[in-house]
Amino acid sequence: MENFEKDIHVNLVIAPYVQKATALRGVKRYVGGNQFRHALATFAILIDYHYVDAILLKASVIHDLLEDVKRTSHDDIRAIDSDGSRVLDLVLEVTRRQDETKENFLKRILLEGSDKAKILKCADRISNLTDLHPDIFDKDYIKNTLSYTKKWVIPMAEQVNKDMLFELQDLLKRRETNMKFSSMIWPLKRVE
Repeated sequence: MENFEKDIHVNLVIAPYVQKATALRGVKRYVGGNQFRHALATFAILIDYHYVDAILLKASVIHDLLEDVKRTSHDDIRAIDSDGSRVLDLVLEVTRRQDETKENFLKRILLEGSDKAKILKCADRISNLTDLHPDIFDKDYIKNTLSYTKKWVIPMAEQVNKDMLFELQDLLKRRETNMKFSSMIWPLKRVE
């Protein structure tokens, strides 16, 4: 972290958003752990890429809250602090709507999303791909995730952050290699 970033982060009030995100502790992830840790990983990825924008960082901590904790109130998010309304707007941009397919959701962000929404989605996908392992997820799920990443998230990264693009491409390559290797070694069907 550069000194100027530290100076900006000193004024970042993130604790109320972290507290709100603790509701994600009860939402399990297939890889183990919970969605709260994923939210903090997404935040850490943005810090790693030198983002200092308060709205983006606050939204990263609660980006899955509306999808995963249905009782979450929009008004409660708006009331967190003076940034609450703008944070909610960004979270809504990256929240899959009830009637959206996964593909239409990603397409909407790519074609209509703000740069902040695309950056947040790229960080979220970096976290998700890091956790995508062939011994945990079935082959079709992995194929779909990799396919959607290539089709929708890679173009987002091309638009907003070339370094994230490089990491996403590297993760795709590694996951494809891991999937090929694991299917050669470990059959996906249980042998009795």
